[in-house]
Formats: sequence, C-alpha cells, structure tokens
Amino acid sequence: MIEVNRLTKRFGATVALNGVSFEVARGEVLGLLGPNGAGKTTAMRVITCYIAADEGTTTVAGFDTATQSVDVRRAIGYLPESAPVYQDMGVVEYLRFMGRVRGMDDPHLAQRTDEMIETCGLARMAHRVIGTLSKGYRQRVGLAQSLLHDPQVLILDEPTSGLDPNQIVEIRSLIKHIGEEKTVILSTHILPEVESTCSRVLIINEGVIVASGTPGELASQSAGEQHVYVTIKGDPARIEPVLRDSGLASGLRLIAARPDRVRYAITASGEEPEAALFALAVRNDWVLTELHREEVSLEQVFTRLTTRESINA
Repeated sequence: MIEVNRLTKRFGATVALNGVSFEVARGEVLGLLGPNGAGKTTAMRVITCYIAADEGTTTVAGFDTATQSVDVRRAIGYLPESAPVYQDMGVVEYLRFMGRVRGMDDPHLAQRTDEMIETCGLARMAHRVIGTLSKGYRQRVGLAQSLLHDPQVLILDEPTSGLDPNQIVEIRSLIKHIGEEKTVILSTHILPEVESTCSRVLIINEGVIVASGTPGELASQSAGEQHVYVTIKGDPARIEPVLRDSGLASGLRLIAARPDRVRYAITASGEEPEAALFALAVRNDWVLTELHREEVSLEQVFTRLTTRESINA
C-alpha cells in the first residue's frame, strides 16, 4: 500500500532523511519511533505530499507522490500533531465544509459526518463551536476529519496528544479497529501506545532506520545475552558446579542461598535458554520453583538504539 524507496530530504546542510526505505501493507499499523529531530514528521510530510523529497521515490496506493499528488491526497487521511481545525466553526459545520472541499456529495457527506461523530465520540459536542472545546476534543474533531472521506491510508502524527487517559484508551482502540481494514502510520513518543496499537515498529534516528520489526522482535534482537532467573531445590554445593560445567551459563550470580535451595541470575546466550535449563534440571533430578527470563522492554530497545553513546559504541 505504501512503498518508500531510498528517500532523502535535506534542509540546507541538515539531512533530515538519508536513504530511508520501507513498505507498509494493507491492514498494518506501523509505528514510527524516534527522538525529536529524527526524521519521523519529515517522512510523514513527504508521504502526504506536504513537501517533496530531494531523492528517492514514494508511492501510496499505487500513486507516485511526485507526479500524482492529487491522487495520493485523495487516498490519504492525515492528522498532524496540532489538529488544523477552524475554531470559529461548529463541529458539524466544519466536517461538512471539509467534506465539500474534498468533493463529497451532500447525501453521502451527511451520512459520513454522522458516522464520524459517533465513531470519534463527538455526539455531545456536535453542535458546539470548536474553539470552545478542550484540546482532547479538538483532536477528536481532527481525527474525524481525517477519516471523513474513508481513505485507504491514515497518517497520524501524535494522535493522542492532549487526551485524558480514558480518551487515550478509546482512540487507541479506534486506531486498532481502523488498522484491520486500512493502512495506518502512527508517530508517537508514547512507547506503551506503540506496544498496544502497532503491529510493526520502525525506529528512526538521525535520518536513518536503525531497527524494524514487531515490538517483541525488537526486544529479542536487542537482548543479546539473556538473564534467566532460576531457583532450584537441592544442595547448593552440588548445584553450582553442574551449572558451571553445563556450558549454558556464561555468567552465574548467586542471589540467595538456603540449606535446601539456591537462587541464581544466569547470563545465557542462544535460543530458549529456559528450555535448556529445564532439561538440565530433569537430568539432575532438581526441583525448579522459579524459571523465567528477564524481559527487555521497548523503552530499553529505544534508548539503546537512539542514544549517541550506543550508536558510537
């Protein structure tokens, strides 16, 4: 649905995007992560034809952003970080105005306006002037506008900015539902939002993609040596030599010991260290009361990939 090939964009001496390539399929919710100035918003603005790339190509729904920008705009719904709404208009008045700008006919426009007011939770605010609404409700109006013409692709830049916790949950649920049928690109700084909403993540730093995959895949790729916690019932004096000789542990740290059991943090490499440790326990007639791997969070992955120290290491 979206194909970005070797996209480069410069602003004077600053390279905002440097040969970025990725694809997004129909029914996929792609999360764009990166620190401020990484290039996320620039990529979105090129995809939506807001700015032109210096090098590379981008197609949306089969249309080229450089030569078929009108067709691309028809296929896209776009919500920038600050919803561009006319604050002196009423909610219904604004949505119908935006629908006419997009060339929607009145019977269809009236139906879609009612649907979007319901979908985005605007029923109580439908006849209010937008300027009197809270930031959260103005954001909802912007989201309703981006969905009004039933686009194939939805581009959302910080869509939950300014919303309260209940509204955030509702918008996340809405985005996941939309992603079942449409292609969605979501930019956010809220890492739990990516984990709960996105099917795949791109991490951008200094204009290049430094990681791509599901949140789980990124955590697994970043883990490297894994820390497994194990508690074993038995004689500590006999257990430790077996663990050290097994080849499963490149590091072994004693956490607690009692006469009848011992707890270790084991530094392990390779796939499925828990399974290997379980098999070792079976061979030695040990009773395991604890066996689990330390989870690597998306926040840890993000920090490692986007801090200058890790990049220069």
